[in-house]
Amino acid sequence: MFKQNSMERQRKLFIAKTALILGVIPVVIWAYETGPDAGYCGVPGENPSCVSAGCHTGTANDKNNKGSVAVTFPNGLSYVPGVKQHLTVTISDPAPTQAAWGFQLTARASNNPKTQAGTFASTDQYTGIECAEASNIANESAVLNLPNQTCPAAMTLQYIEHNVMGYTHTIGQGSGSYQFDWTPPSTNIGNIVVYVAGNAGVAGPPNANGDHIYTTTYTLTPATAGGPTPTVTKVVSASGFGGFSAIAPGQWIEISGSNLATDTRIWTGNDFSGVTAPTSLDGTKVTIGGQQAFTYYISDTQVNALVPSNVATGSQQLTVTNGSTSAAFPVTVNALEPGLLALPQSPWLVGSKQYVVAQTCDAGKKCVLATDLTFILPTGTSIPGYPVRPAKPGETLTIYGIGFGPAIDSSNLSVPVGQIVTVANQLVDQVQMQVNGVPATLSYAGFAPSQVGLYQFNLVVPTVPDGDWPLTFTQNGTKGTQTLLLSVHQ
Repeated sequence: MFKQNSMERQRKLFIAKTALILGVIPVVIWAYETGPDAGYCGVPGENPSCVSAGCHTGTANDKNNKGSVAVTFPNGLSYVPGVKQHLTVTISDPAPTQAAWGFQLTARASNNPKTQAGTFASTDQYTGIECAEASNIANESAVLNLPNQTCPAAMTLQYIEHNVMGYTHTIGQGSGSYQFDWTPPSTNIGNIVVYVAGNAGVAGPPNANGDHIYTTTYTLTPATAGGPTPTVTKVVSASGFGGFSAIAPGQWIEISGSNLATDTRIWTGNDFSGVTAPTSLDGTKVTIGGQQAFTYYISDTQVNALVPSNVATGSQQLTVTNGSTSAAFPVTVNALEPGLLALPQSPWLVGSKQYVVAQTCDAGKKCVLATDLTFILPTGTSIPGYPVRPAKPGETLTIYGIGFGPAIDSSNLSVPVGQIVTVANQLVDQVQMQVNGVPATLSYAGFAPSQVGLYQFNLVVPTVPDGDWPLTFTQNGTKGTQTLLLSVHQ
């Protein structure tokens, strides 16, 4: 599983690695850690496994070896046409001699093993795609790594496998795992067979000897229509920002219920289209007033989504679709429903005292990492890994919020909701903040840079006495409904 047989690929890799392998017998070492050639995971008519073709010594699925290769499917052994799944391959072997891990996996129509079933995509730098011609798998591509993993048109077969970084990353005894995405065909093609081969290699430098090769297959059936229907029981704005019963365009919301999704995950960079957030995750999507929301988190009992900007105000209907569609759930949409980040948990919630989540970069710090920032809380409060102290008059704090409405850039153009913010901007509906009733200057009030649907306020702490003081805000003359505190000490 680690060694390639293609002489052309050996030539290319030899050129790239000459300085590393001079004086070593190339036929043993070349490309050992880069992943196998196409066609070595047991598809009928192809090579049964890398061991049978001379890549490695040993016997595939030797009963004397106690390891295995396994694939975890988030939806069980079924698929929904066109709905992406996030798969995990784990190669395990208890032998203390085995500590290097590799794999190759493909998916084919059960009625024709030469027909590719769906497409693969790496979700990190540890896997790559191998492409090959169905009529001649020896005619293959180089391993395609992120970001470009589109196979040539003539190479219709796809294999996903470990690459050099993956091989290095997973070294260690016990097991090694790889994760990636598989998108089934867009139409129901009947049963699909997933073929996978794994290699539990020996520890130490790349070596073709002493490996334990394991193969297995999985048969996935098309998901039957009429599965459990999603049920929505509650909708509120994000609980960390007030958890209001009414929502607003451009606001983060939490949807509670049952059968809302078939797996649990948040969005990743691969789910985005450029800078635009996804409106569906693994087949789960949310519609509000006939408009599709942006979906951040899915699970069986909760979905977190961003309300699109074009939802009309008033009473609207919300639905969740996951194969089938839930009954409409009524929600009240206001033009604005602002809330500041105030986590309802210790140390921000102490008895009846709710502190706003505020941070600052202490003087003299570069604050490159999130852990470089200082949280603003009363003296004696601690947060593992972070400095904590009260605010000082005159310093600038960063506070986040949701539901504050539209924002415009320097050209007076609206900043799109549901996209990563790449421009400086300001709120259309102005916000004023006060600490203990004393007006505070806001040096910035708009969408947070590099975020989606999150507002940022840079508040200059006014001169107030030491103490825990009410932090209040108004927008368009209307006072926010949260009861929040900010700790200040000279």
